[in-house]
Amino acid sequence: MRLSAPRVPPLDESNSSSEQLDIIASAKSDTTKNAANIFRTLANYPKLMKRWMVFANHVLFKSSLNARDRELLILRIGWLCQAEYEWAQHVVIGKAAGITDQEIERIKSGPDADGWNAFDACLLRATDELHNDSFITQATWNALSEKYNKEQLMDVIFTVGNYTIVSMALNTLGVQLDDGLKGF
Repeated sequence: MRLSAPRVPPLDESNSSSEQLDIIASAKSDTTKNAANIFRTLANYPKLMKRWMVFANHVLFKSSLNARDRELLILRIGWLCQAEYEWAQHVVIGKAAGITDQEIERIKSGPDADGWNAFDACLLRATDELHNDSFITQATWNALSEKYNKEQLMDVIFTVGNYTIVSMALNTLGVQLDDGLKGF
């Protein structure tokens, strides 16, 4: 973890407003059961959290990408941003989506690591390009376009973008790992 203690502490539910409790409850029902600290932290600012959750729910639950591809993107950007909380949460989600332990380790090395099929490497490369240059090169775009339609191509960009924002927030706010999660 970049910070050993939170800059913005997660809300203590016993001292929270009804609005904060409602938003925490709705977030828990929409995501994994272990995602308490992120939502208890963001609930310090209910208006922001409510508006962000609409977009975040699209990316995580309603996008046109299959779960495995989405998780490859999320894990790669989490690694690139060194967002340990994000990484820990999405290792669990990624495994549920079919990503193997070996692939999770390989994500750290990126698209040029031995063992990736061409399309998985392309997804990781798109993530790297967005992270490094805020732009997907024509060669990578063309390779993604061989399998993806316009909506899926757009969802690649918005998935990486959303989880870049999330990684920035988690790192800067000092959101600590939830019980039972393993970091880097």
